[in-house]
Amino acid sequence: MDFAGFHLEWREVPGGRLRLRRGGGGPPLLMLHGNPQTHMMWAKIAPALAARFEVICPDLRGYGGSFKPPASADHAAYAKREMARDMVELMAALGHERFQIASHDRGARVAHRLALDFPASVARLAVLDIIPTLAHFERAEMRFALGYYHWFWFAQPHPFPETLINAAPELWFKAHVTRSGDRMPAFFLPEAAADYLAAARDPAMITGMCEDYRAAATIDLVHDRESRAAGEKIRCPLLALWGARNLVGRLYDPLAVWREFAAAEVSGGPIDCGHYLAEEAPEAVREAFLRFFE
Repeated sequence: MDFAGFHLEWREVPGGRLRLRRGGGGPPLLMLHGNPQTHMMWAKIAPALAARFEVICPDLRGYGGSFKPPASADHAAYAKREMARDMVELMAALGHERFQIASHDRGARVAHRLALDFPASVARLAVLDIIPTLAHFERAEMRFALGYYHWFWFAQPHPFPETLINAAPELWFKAHVTRSGDRMPAFFLPEAAADYLAAARDPAMITGMCEDYRAAATIDLVHDRESRAAGEKIRCPLLALWGARNLVGRLYDPLAVWREFAAAEVSGGPIDCGHYLAEEAPEAVREAFLRFFE
């Protein structure tokens, strides 16, 4: 059974209620999912990690079964600073003031901000298939715009992208995650795919997702530039992994980019898969995590 030994629960933080799964025992490990997914993306590797860690897998605000603030003119509710604060509050409520983080895609952007704003809370950080948001935008060129076109579409003013997505959410989801077709990727577990589609059918989730991207193109850049001007960098060891068949490694030297944003050791490399590392290559990701977090 996927997530065997884990408990599905809801926890209140100051902003609202978060859905999460929690299991295992040992040092705390927070696992943050990507877009357009939920905590179910970790189902293939979380049970193995739970043999050595207490594993906490929440849905980010705006996603899955967690609370979803409405759209706003300044997108402040979806600033990565606020999303990171949710996670710190959640972990404190579970009795953890310091923890390790594994993160993918949008969750890795939340984790990056968490490591900057709450450095004493983060012992080690792993990020999957991203470079920092600020680095993406400042390096933007034609290949980035074509490959990451959804960054610019989702960031269009409310409710334009939402209206189009809500007209055919399942078709949109399948096209988005494959970039080519109308079939669900075979590497998504059936239970995970069902959870993703249930979320995609929720207009409030679609708004939350778009607000996440609107914040990334506005208020998050303000915060990121302020952090850079203040000399703030990631202070804990950082593991960066990316899909060898996806764009990040073709567009950039991810380790070199992350070293610009980190004051501690940066390690990692490519894994033979696409964007969804934890679901396409779970064994490789699991082993990399076990080596890094222990």
